[in-house]
Amino acid sequence: MKRDTLYADPLGEVARFAFDQQVVDVFPDMIKRSVPGYATIINMIGNLAGIYAKTNTHCYDLGCSLGAATLAMRHGIRNSDCKIIGVDNSQAMIDRCKQLIAADTTDVNVELINSNIQDVDIQNASIVVLNFTLQFIAVDQRLELLKKIVEGLNKGGVLILSEKVIFEDQPHQDLMTDLHHNFKRANGYSDLEIAQKRSAIENYLVPETLDTHRQRLRQAGFASVDVWFQCFNFASIIAIK
Repeated sequence: MKRDTLYADPLGEVARFAFDQQVVDVFPDMIKRSVPGYATIINMIGNLAGIYAKTNTHCYDLGCSLGAATLAMRHGIRNSDCKIIGVDNSQAMIDRCKQLIAADTTDVNVELINSNIQDVDIQNASIVVLNFTLQFIAVDQRLELLKKIVEGLNKGGVLILSEKVIFEDQPHQDLMTDLHHNFKRANGYSDLEIAQKRSAIENYLVPETLDTHRQRLRQAGFASVDVWFQCFNFASIIAIK
């Protein structure tokens, strides 16, 4: 696992973050050191797949990156006749993900698609995963995407939505930001790296409050919506059709 040093040196101009080959090369280390609770979320996605994946249905990993959630579902699914469809608009991510899937020996079928997730049909789905993906979709496109997911989910199907979130109470927001930055410092990131990475994702990764997510999910048509995991300003929601 190559160490993430992308923002270790001073940059004259910090370019907008992109899921390019440089990021692909360090992505596992970046996620591990940046997102508190990520390993727990991935592990539990596999457990949830064991509960919700139904025979002869599709399980979608939208914004699959290197396939962590795809592999978790693949190992957790008890019905080998399910099919997992992983989608990502970064060709570099898809290329590396294909290698990791090929090295895995589990027999659940996986199809990987290089596409914007808004352009992929969701059909006969028992599980859809948006694992830190919706936050990169334009805010005015989020409801339409969620409605599309609801339409493609079978009754009783589940969406697992993980997001970085913000808080309406400013002192609490400041505290969660400080705790997150302390988490990153404890994992070896310098203040320079933290500041430059923040500049790179500003106005690209657009977080929202948990209440906003809940309201939108219900507006999209989900019958049951609630948080199942949260650590600092990172949370995961289960929404059931």
